[in-house]
Amino acid sequence: MIKAHQISYKHKEFHILDGVDVSLDYGEFLAIVGPNGAGKSSLLSVLANEVKSKQKIVFKDKNLNDWEVRELSKHKAKFSQHNSNDITLEVKDVVMMGRYPYFDAQPRQEDIDATNDRMHETEVFHLKDREYNTLSGGEKQRVHLSRVMVQLENEITHKLVFLDEPLNNLDVKHQYKALEIIKNFTKNTNSAIVVLHDLNLAAQFADKILLMKSGRVAAYGTPEEVFTAENISEAYNFPCTICEHPITNNPMIIFG
Repeated sequence: MIKAHQISYKHKEFHILDGVDVSLDYGEFLAIVGPNGAGKSSLLSVLANEVKSKQKIVFKDKNLNDWEVRELSKHKAKFSQHNSNDITLEVKDVVMMGRYPYFDAQPRQEDIDATNDRMHETEVFHLKDREYNTLSGGEKQRVHLSRVMVQLENEITHKLVFLDEPLNNLDVKHQYKALEIIKNFTKNTNSAIVVLHDLNLAAQFADKILLMKSGRVAAYGTPEEVFTAENISEAYNFPCTICEHPITNNPMIIFG
């Protein structure tokens, strides 16, 4: 699906990423975790081709820089951590922005149907006629999740979604709902790369974990392989205990 080797990136004189390898297969959910300043969001931006790097990134057996922009937008989409708080549009129009690659002037009925379906899925359909600026932080997050996911509503196989901290401002119910939407997306041979802060949710939903520290890969593998007391304590510089989740049997991290 996507492969990158020895990604390095610096801003001015600050080294943000240093020799990071990433390999993601079809149908995988990869969670990028790590302490603040580890380089998680920067790595996501590089992989999504928003930040140019000197290293080659291969997406679906083709150099990412060789893709035509509009065509690429039907194969991959990105949910950003920071979105404008001043969007003077109604919710349905913000979500419809995800369909822009599919029409030139006016949306087709299938575009309208797709946006409605995604708004129902994220539970914002009842807000469709509200002005975006009047929404709460969590409601805005769900609107943008709808927008990003509807962008990939097409017949193309093996699509990829990037999500940078999509759980910000969400309550517990909608955190799980968002992750279930992403997980279901990957069940159809699509893939997802998601920056998460909650390690226990990452352990529950992700197939692979990329643990970062100081711009480097501290550990990579399955949740069972990565989430050890040694790995977590060293990365976060804080003690923890690992036990088995009583319901899912996934690793459960308890700090302190």
